[in-house]
Amino acid sequence: MIWLPTILFVVSSLFLLYVIVGYPLLLKLLAKAFYKPIQKNDCLPAVSILIPVRNGAQYVRRKLDSVLQLDYPQDLIEVLVISDGSTDDTDKLVNEFGGLGVRLMRIAHGGKPAALNAGVPTTHNSIVLLTDIRQVLEPESLRKMVRCFADPRVGVVSGELLIRSGDNLAEANIGLYWKFETWIRNRLSDIDSMLGATGPFYAIRRELISHMPPDTLLDDLYIPLGAFFKGYRLVVEPAAKAYDDPTSLSTEFRRKVRTLAGNYQIMRQYPALLTPRNRMWIHYVSYKLGRLLLPFALIIIAITSFWLPFPFMVAAIAVQAAVYGLAILDYFDDWLPEKFIVKRFSSVARTFVVMMLAALCALSVFFVSPQKLWTPTKTRV
Repeated sequence: MIWLPTILFVVSSLFLLYVIVGYPLLLKLLAKAFYKPIQKNDCLPAVSILIPVRNGAQYVRRKLDSVLQLDYPQDLIEVLVISDGSTDDTDKLVNEFGGLGVRLMRIAHGGKPAALNAGVPTTHNSIVLLTDIRQVLEPESLRKMVRCFADPRVGVVSGELLIRSGDNLAEANIGLYWKFETWIRNRLSDIDSMLGATGPFYAIRRELISHMPPDTLLDDLYIPLGAFFKGYRLVVEPAAKAYDDPTSLSTEFRRKVRTLAGNYQIMRQYPALLTPRNRMWIHYVSYKLGRLLLPFALIIIAITSFWLPFPFMVAAIAVQAAVYGLAILDYFDDWLPEKFIVKRFSSVARTFVVMMLAALCALSVFFVSPQKLWTPTKTRV
């Protein structure tokens, strides 16, 4: 028993290193060794563009302008904006685009899954592009995205979401984190499939879209995984780009709580994810499940550090105290000027700690209604 704390510390530390460092390195090697190319051609299928929105008046004109400027034959596009019980000027602004072929569907407030469930059956085209109200689409993005559907194995194609530069280190760190996430998704796509889709900007074959439970937190997992378990690939087309504004760390925390809670929910909705039926099983466990378990590994490391033999106990406690101390120091912005060199380290530490706290808070999905985890994402327009 005297060795138990040491064993737990070592195992938890190795797990932490594997998820953060080891798995990305392994993924890089696997992507090179088992790369699966995508067959592409310049086909131009008819596309239905669905934009669910609730109270997005500040983004409507910018979004619809970018959609209407897509380099794609207009007679092959239908645009449907689904207003989820909006109470601002969203509906009025969308109707201003009615003469340009944009259709408005208004439904009672029920959340994004309800909006998509209502909108998809009214579409008429073989490919459906799902995109959120905030992101601006690059003119060539749709044309480049649908080229991947020439491959009959491809069921879902995600575009690449780029986050504009932030005004401070916190926003910059979130942008850096998203670049890392994008890198992982691209490598998974190289091997076979992403474990979902890039929610604000992805296309899918219409016949593969499943009706969602109304309390679904992650439509960008639920819908694509339905196609995945039918044998289709979920891929990324990096040349199809969309742009989003940076968010604050507090906003990212709330968004991360919802997305991580959604990962708990999706395991209940798709239990096959944890079985050999999932052909990306090792990646799901290392990436998605591993991220959920990281905070618990950190807790075990913190507790067992006090039972380590000297001098390892001192070293372990000192490292953790430094990381958490920097995170706390960074919380008080007035104490550390933006250009102060310590800020570069404290900002990273704070971002890491906030992400870990979000993973713990995601457990709330087992105790509260999933709808309570939805909060508006605030950005600088």
